[in-house]
Amino acid sequence: MSLPENLLTRWMPALKITLPKITSPKITSPKIAPIWIEEFRAILRGAAGSFLFGIPLLYTVEVWAIGSATDAVRLLVVQAVTFVVVLLLTQIEGFRRSLSINPIETVLESIEALGIGIICAAIALLLLRRITLDTPLSAALGKLIFEGVPFSLGVTLARSTLERRRPSQRRTLEADSLLPQAAETLRSTVGSALGDTLVDIDATIIGAIVIAFSIAPTEEISMIASDLPPLWLLLVMAASLIISYIIVFASGFTDRGARARRGLLLSPLAETLVAYIVVLTASALMLIFFQQLTGNDPWQEWLSDIIVLGLPASVGGAAGRILV
Repeated sequence: MSLPENLLTRWMPALKITLPKITSPKITSPKIAPIWIEEFRAILRGAAGSFLFGIPLLYTVEVWAIGSATDAVRLLVVQAVTFVVVLLLTQIEGFRRSLSINPIETVLESIEALGIGIICAAIALLLLRRITLDTPLSAALGKLIFEGVPFSLGVTLARSTLERRRPSQRRTLEADSLLPQAAETLRSTVGSALGDTLVDIDATIIGAIVIAFSIAPTEEISMIASDLPPLWLLLVMAASLIISYIIVFASGFTDRGARARRGLLLSPLAETLVAYIVVLTASALMLIFFQQLTGNDPWQEWLSDIIVLGLPASVGGAAGRILV
């Protein structure tokens, strides 16, 4: 039954029909970092790989001796061969994230990689006082060129070695790598925050052992430590913290925001400091394991040896944390 026509006309003005406002969605363009920031991150990525590859050979007295005794012609040959190898690696890897590169860019990036490697090698040699103001120019140049070989190669291999791949880009086997399995086990058994923190500590120890275990039994540790003044040890500690921070937080290998929300240590500075304490502990245990430190040694020797070994161990520990 329909309503009378007069009632409809009476009620029509009282009916207020409101339609929802249709607003067009705001289109926001993705934030693109300035070019100089991306360039700076690329340089930091190259420096991170440089220290990871170059630090082990830095603690080798034979390389110091060979570099000091090599004539200028052979040094030029070594530098030329290094550049050719870096050039070949840059064509397939490189420290920048560009997937295509032309020949001119390949040459320019190779020159840049060689320069980053030499600068990082110089910083490491000066830090450990293998090059001082009293070192002859020829000896300093020889050490720099020979030590610059692994440092330069590390620059070109930084992205492929340290950049964490997505699960779809990883090669899978029946048993995946140990660190992701440990991460999943810890997350399922304990809280997520505590589990992430324990995984980071575990990865720091593993990375420190991988890099520093072959250096700990050598006599170079005590040789370098005995040549360092007490205040110079503070510089080595500061360098270890800075390099560790650069690898994990500043080089762009990981999402800094996501990492800041990971685990119990919600601050990059706090994570770096705690990781360094773990690294120093691992360094002390490695030196004790190889009987490089005993109860009869003075505490000054303990402190200096642990700090010197803590430099390569901190590089390895930082690399371990970004791979989990």
